[in-house]
Amino acid sequence: MLRILVLEDETYSREALRKILQEISQEITVYAAADLVSARLLLDTVSFDLFLLDVNLNPENSTDCSGIEFAKEILVKEIRAKQHDYDNHLNAILNMHLTIDTYDELVLRQSEYIQEVRADSTNRYLSLLRISDKVLAGFLYSKIISSPENVETDVEVRNWKVISRVSEHSLIEMVGVLVDNAYEATAKEGGKVRVFLDSKDDCLIFDVFNEYPKLSLEEIGHFFDRGYTTKQSEIGKHGIGLAKVKKLTQHFGGELTVGQEEIDGTNYIHFTLHI
Repeated sequence: MLRILVLEDETYSREALRKILQEISQEITVYAAADLVSARLLLDTVSFDLFLLDVNLNPENSTDCSGIEFAKEILVKEIRAKQHDYDNHLNAILNMHLTIDTYDELVLRQSEYIQEVRADSTNRYLSLLRISDKVLAGFLYSKIISSPENVETDVEVRNWKVISRVSEHSLIEMVGVLVDNAYEATAKEGGKVRVFLDSKDDCLIFDVFNEYPKLSLEEIGHFFDRGYTTKQSEIGKHGIGLAKVKKLTQHFGGELTVGQEEIDGTNYIHFTLHI
């Protein structure tokens, strides 16, 4: 059963969305709310699979973004739950010595426990949720665990205190394009995506690598051209998104670069966002 929450202040739109979703399948249950108070009450009692959120819940205020704020609340709530799981796993491992008598058995039991936890692929990325920017953490975590099955992801956090000079929604937009492109480019043949997070001098440094056949310098040079496409490069189809990220990066005084490098005999496309 798929549970969907629709948050929409306008009655006609809210009921139309409810009707459309319910007609798709009998396996869909739709919950609707007209304001944040009602939505929060539902969030406390129901575990939702999908959210459809109206950004502006106050038509009298054109700058209202309460729908986005609610989305942040959802991410933070999910992160806290995952962090709780992470802390429980650590405590279980650290306290095994209280019930296990011999060193050899302790090492064996700890190793078995760690392997069992790692067998659940979503647990591999729980440490990501401990970075200071909880919205970014939740966004990246959700992207990674929903990535294509034939793509392996490596994540390295080099600085837990992540600071950026840009607004959260702009940062998510830029990082989202880079991550989506990496997964889409890799999914066709399968392979690996590598993500590195760092922060220096009050700036975020975000690196994403994805496996891809070696390209010419000319093709690489056109990546940020709006609408650029080539028959050889699937990545080129994302020119509009990359062009927008480049424009946003320049607007905020940051830097976005692209290149390629060989790692363990495999060619990778490498984007670096410094913002």
